[in-house]
Amino acid sequence: MSIALKQVFNKDKTFRPKRKFEPGTQRFELHKRAQATLHSGVDLKAAVQLPRGEDQNDWVAVHVVDFFNRINLIYGTICEFCTERTCPVMSGGPKYEYRWQDDMKYKKPTALPAPQYMNLLMDWIEMQINNEDIFPTSVAYAENSSGKSVQWIGLVDEFA
Repeated sequence: MSIALKQVFNKDKTFRPKRKFEPGTQRFELHKRAQATLHSGVDLKAAVQLPRGEDQNDWVAVHVVDFFNRINLIYGTICEFCTERTCPVMSGGPKYEYRWQDDMKYKKPTALPAPQYMNLLMDWIEMQINNEDIFPTSVAYAENSSGKSVQWIGLVDEFA
């Protein structure tokens, strides 16, 4: 493996490993279907269309996580070229400057060097994706008022 490639996958860099779906789960199956669609040469509109009978929240969650993983890979390949010295401002060209605010450490919009901004952004996104209240990963079944078994996506111990 080349030195540059080793640096991309260095744990101390901003590259983060992919978040994976547990095999055998509904989201794993949806992820496999999404990957197959994307690699089949089908147009993007068809690739992101909700499959018949699938839960829209699960389908969106799968694509959000996949998008995050792809952005991580892309950013991991360029982060060594964007240092605090070479990228002192997080900008979107000459007209736009991004400022960080998280209401914890940065209570007001704060200008940061691009690498620091990206680290905070990727950490924040990862925190959202790993938040079970936003992206639950457990599936439980319960009976509704009519006695039928219904699927509930949320924390399993809610029904314990």
